[in-house]
Amino acid sequence: MERKLKDYLMLVLKGMGIGAADVVPGVSGGTIAFIVGIYDELIESIKSINAKSLKLFFTGQWKSFWKAINGNFLFPLLAGIGISVFSLAKIITWLLLTHPILVWSFFFGLVLASTLFVGKDIKEWNWKTILGFVVGVVVAFYITIATPAETSSSWLFIFVCGAVAICAMILPGISGSFILVLLGKYFFIMEAVKTLNVKVMLVFGVGACIGITTFSRLLSFALKHFRNITLAVLSGFMLGSLNKVWPWKELVDDTHGMPIESNILPDKSVPEAVALMFVGFFLVFILEKLSIKTSK
Repeated sequence: MERKLKDYLMLVLKGMGIGAADVVPGVSGGTIAFIVGIYDELIESIKSINAKSLKLFFTGQWKSFWKAINGNFLFPLLAGIGISVFSLAKIITWLLLTHPILVWSFFFGLVLASTLFVGKDIKEWNWKTILGFVVGVVVAFYITIATPAETSSSWLFIFVCGAVAICAMILPGISGSFILVLLGKYFFIMEAVKTLNVKVMLVFGVGACIGITTFSRLLSFALKHFRNITLAVLSGFMLGSLNKVWPWKELVDDTHGMPIESNILPDKSVPEAVALMFVGFFLVFILEKLSIKTSK
């Protein structure tokens, strides 16, 4: 695909959106990738990083390697994700601590609209797609109520966390950051990012690379051969994850330093929260229109 300078700038911005979502425990970068119309190309590009393409790299055939992995797409996107993660990690974690209701309200509207957005792409609703949707809702809902665990900080476990979390990050509705919360390593990894702990980031990154290149093959196969069912499951993931991004919560317990919260009825900042829900909701459709316009 031929791209112009403005297309590369848009890819960087889309990457920044994906990165921002991945920092928030409860929102998936895969959701943003779907909204901005690059999900299929992202999965296929990640899938292309394999033994064959890596052989091109290690034998010095870098131009062929770049073309094989769709580098003109991946590089600006990854650059945007990196910019967002390293620049927004402090800001978003601060906002989650100081203005949680407003932050969650924005993402609640965004995820709700994303559910409709992915759902409308399903060409046929039958018992298979309905079952897939229900399974997606149940699995995502269960993940949101699972209790965070106290876990090891060994290099092997950090590697496993990277491999598992990155798979969730490219699944719309399943938040990689929240998986890290369940694994007891969200604040550990965020601290490593903020303090530039190279060793932790490197081990986590290697696990992420192996996890995402492996999982992308499975996801690519599912989207090609069982697209309607796969989209139904993904939209179910999104709907089920709304339990996590409900803005109003109360602290139930603080096991091993990890807060356990339950949802409550709206009790404060309601007008501002509702306004931000609408902003998040309509932003999805604005981004869709912009993506369609820029792809022409």
